[in-house]
Amino acid sequence: MKARMRILIVTVALLAGTALAGPAPAAAVDQHSANWSRTRAVTLVDPRSSVRAAAWGALVSNDVEAAVARFVASGFAFAKLRAAQNDARNTDFARRVLATHTAEFAPEVHAAAQFALTSRFAADREAFARTGYAAAKARDRQAREATGEQAAALEQFDRDFVGSLRDTDPGEQVRAAATFALRPAATDADLVEFFAYEWANAAALDLEAFRIRVTDEDMRWRAGVARLLSTARDAETAALATAGEAAGQARALAARAWGDVSAQTGSPRVVWGQAQAVAEEQAANWRRVAGAAGAATGPNWNVVLGTAGATAESWAAEREQAAEQAAYWSGLFSEALAGEQRMTGGAA
Repeated sequence: MKARMRILIVTVALLAGTALAGPAPAAAVDQHSANWSRTRAVTLVDPRSSVRAAAWGALVSNDVEAAVARFVASGFAFAKLRAAQNDARNTDFARRVLATHTAEFAPEVHAAAQFALTSRFAADREAFARTGYAAAKARDRQAREATGEQAAALEQFDRDFVGSLRDTDPGEQVRAAATFALRPAATDADLVEFFAYEWANAAALDLEAFRIRVTDEDMRWRAGVARLLSTARDAETAALATAGEAAGQARALAARAWGDVSAQTGSPRVVWGQAQAVAEEQAANWRRVAGAAGAATGPNWNVVLGTAGATAESWAAEREQAAEQAAYWSGLFSEALAGEQRMTGGAA
């Protein structure tokens, strides 16, 4: 009887344990296969070309398992960042095209740029940058050649003026565009395109390159001088509070710190002075272009008349900005010299 009770108790305990434990655990997920399948799906459906390319790169790697694992862990995030950066560039490109290709003189390009810029999809902007812009240009060119109005309106004065741009324009991109429009194999259609939008587009690139260069350099200088200036001011404060034999050493240290600030202002003072000269030359050049456009006749000069004045004003604004920055760095140089003299000229 007691034996049967012990068996019954054990049986009940085993049954209870099974109920508490629930169903048997499922088989472990094959993480590599799951990641491979998802990565494969990314290559097929993700609208961002850089993300698809990164996924493909993982799948065709010699060590697929490791490559797919890296793609999941960090490669996908990096590819996403690249896609965002590419879309930003494509957006800037579409915006510049829209601003320099008017609906009147380049309706197909203007419309394509407008569509790309307002689309919710980055793929549309990428398609425009890759092939859409060139295709729209070709359609506009066909339409102009079909009417022949702009080509028939070309005069020797037009060719001579473009030749002067090729030889003397202060903008590198404008000179390059004018050179291409007058190359030995060029046709009247190339010259018409130069007037229609290549001139304005090249001018926009020259202005953009100028702004990027001076801004990048100036921000780098400012980041460096901020630390040096803080160090110099703190060193001077410490020197003024130091007495006895240590005072001379503290003043020398502060003087050197102010000298470092002075040295940091050298390049920016020179570059901003040069930037003023470049901007003034460009502004004067575009005032000359505006004058020529106002005196010229024919449809090819109309688009130039609409942009030359605005471009001259933009360069005039850059000249004023350069003058302000040159004054800032000159003021900082004067402050540094004064600080150095205070620390080397005896007790304050």
